Amino acid sequence: MGPILLLSALLLLLLLLLRRSGGSATPSRLPPGPRPLPLLGNLLQLSPSRTLQSLLKLSERYGPVFTVWLGPRPVLVLRGHAAVREALVGLPDAFAGRGRMPTVESTFHGHGVVFSNGERWKQLRRFSLTVLRDFGMGRRSIESRIQEEAQMLLQEFRDTNGQPFDPTFKLSCAVSNIICSIVFGHRFDYGDPEFLELLGMMNQSFREISTPWAQLYDMAEPLLGVVLGSVFGVFSGC
Repeated sequence: MGPILLLSALLLLLLLLLRRSGGSATPSRLPPGPRPLPLLGNLLQLSPSRTLQSLLKLSERYGPVFTVWLGPRPVLVLRGHAAVREALVGLPDAFAGRGRMPTVESTFHGHGVVFSNGERWKQLRRFSLTVLRDFGMGRRSIESRIQEEAQMLLQEFRDTNGQPFDPTFKLSCAVSNIICSIVFGHRFDYGDPEFLELLGMMNQSFREISTPWAQLYDMAEPLLGVVLGSVFGVFSGC
């Protein structure tokens, strides 16, 4: 296949994708929002380093509930306690699902409480709550563990001697220690190497799936699959 024919095929593919993206960008059931561009959606209206500020600015025009398009994927944005409460309390079934995250699908394959969806997620959630209740969650027996960890956290704060510090890590340690106390039967010292390694791996995983490249892949994965499949098909026919 000559280069002109190959270029024509790629341009035709791009036009088809643009038409498909533009045609699906205005479903009537979605709340109003800024008009998306084909393929790009509203990415040009969202600053990667100031995403929250960009969404707050859009909410001033479109209200507390609006739609933005991250590439070809629509995302519903809720701003404010009233909107979030109406969605999660008033419509729990509609908002109980999980969005697709291609960056983790190849690892978890839809399993786990965090990354599962649909009926599997409901079953795992029921099972997890039952097991945690057996360990004492929601009962007075766990109150002493929470109080113990709260005292440990206060001591960590006192050890700073009034100097400024970021409490994020220590709060994370306290919450994680309560879970460890329930599941493993004992807590860890905040400086324990094994405990710190577990927290480090968990935080690193969340940092990796939150990088701009990972988010770009999550947004563009459906189009990447179509484009790459079509390109390979064109080359295989050469």
